[in-house]
Amino acid sequence: MRFWANLIGYQVVWFGAVIGAGRGSPWPGVVLAAIFVAGQAWVSRSPRADLRLVAVAFCCGLALDGLLAASGWAQYATPSPALPVAGAPIWILALWAAFAMTFNHSLTYVRDRPALGALLGLIGGPLAYWGAGHAWGAMAFDPPVWRSLLWLALGWALAMLLLCRLASRWERELRRPVGPATGATQ
Repeated sequence: MRFWANLIGYQVVWFGAVIGAGRGSPWPGVVLAAIFVAGQAWVSRSPRADLRLVAVAFCCGLALDGLLAASGWAQYATPSPALPVAGAPIWILALWAAFAMTFNHSLTYVRDRPALGALLGLIGGPLAYWGAGHAWGAMAFDPPVWRSLLWLALGWALAMLLLCRLASRWERELRRPVGPATGATQ
């Protein structure tokens, strides 16, 4: 049940962020992402691992989407409020944070196979931006479009590789103990 709640919950965040941004408001995605991240951290077996991954994913979004925006290769709907340093809009950074919460929940199969994660990022990253973000009016690419899609493909492949490896390692290291500690004196 948690698998499906995580998977469906992330999709709700994604559509809320993209549709909200396409209609001129970053806040639906930000609010939905905050609720999703808090809820998933609450039920997580390894909340510290999940929240660390949120921070790393947020930085990946700052770099990938920030550089894409700063280069002028893409324009995001509702670009402000944006973090002034990077130019990545807050709604897309919220999506990165929410996406991080899937690795130790609905994406465990991918998490434990970093090469597969990188391949999915290589293909799925640009498709998500082009197919839905662009189609819903949440962003637009400057020609030649292949340049932006190549940037997204390479960036997402590297981000997925990094996030898979860190998620797997941190989930094992920081898993919340279940039950009494072994060796404890009664």
